[in-house]
Amino acid sequence: MATDAVVTPRAKTQKTRQTPLYRPVNRTLERFFFGFIAILLCVVVFIGFSPTYFRAGLIHAPLASPILHVHGAVFTLWMLLFLTQSALISARRVAWHRTLGTIAFCLPPIMVVLGTIAAIDALHRKAQIGPLDPATSLSIPLLGIICFAVVIFASWQTRRRPDAHKRLVLLATIGLTDAALGRFPWSRVGMTPGSGAVLSLGILVALVVAYDLFSLHRVHRSTAWAAPLTFIVGAASVPIGMTPAWHHLARFLDHAIYRG
Repeated sequence: MATDAVVTPRAKTQKTRQTPLYRPVNRTLERFFFGFIAILLCVVVFIGFSPTYFRAGLIHAPLASPILHVHGAVFTLWMLLFLTQSALISARRVAWHRTLGTIAFCLPPIMVVLGTIAAIDALHRKAQIGPLDPATSLSIPLLGIICFAVVIFASWQTRRRPDAHKRLVLLATIGLTDAALGRFPWSRVGMTPGSGAVLSLGILVALVVAYDLFSLHRVHRSTAWAAPLTFIVGAASVPIGMTPAWHHLARFLDHAIYRG
């Protein structure tokens, strides 16, 4: 797709009235934006998990469960592939990007399974995120991985429509950074981990919306549904996790899997 301009069909006598509804896409700006965001997200993940994973020795890090080592390795591989794919597009290596994309899209199903197992394993170990109880803590990774599954599946369906595909992959990956953002030292700036993570997630999502408005003079249809979904899931996971219904669900999952 050379541009995102759409021309309304008219009769030949009305051709002089035709005007593009959307401005042409600046490919240099586009490559810069998606490349910059890819680097930014990798930095966010590195900072968030640096004390407990990256600087703790990766495979030698003292994690609470073996599944977390597999989970960490696979999710790190996704971030590296995401960065590589953005670099290939910036370098105009589209054929390489498509070939690697076939391999990269084998990862999301594995990530969804591992993310779900890791979240329920943490519940069983009664792991807590900050002051949250184990059942409420479960809501953050479990709802996050469900959101990732929805958005990344949509990105796979639109793999032949680059304008939609790249936005959906980006927003799916932004949703994954919520866990890293919650581990930032927000107390140093007088914020709680929850408020800091939600604010940062909102800024990242807003950057995608702002780019659409600047480059297209509209919000792309994929951004229009995936951006609010990504933010709402990140912002509402804790309130949802505090409800009695969620606590009943957490008890059911723990009992069904570990005591069934």
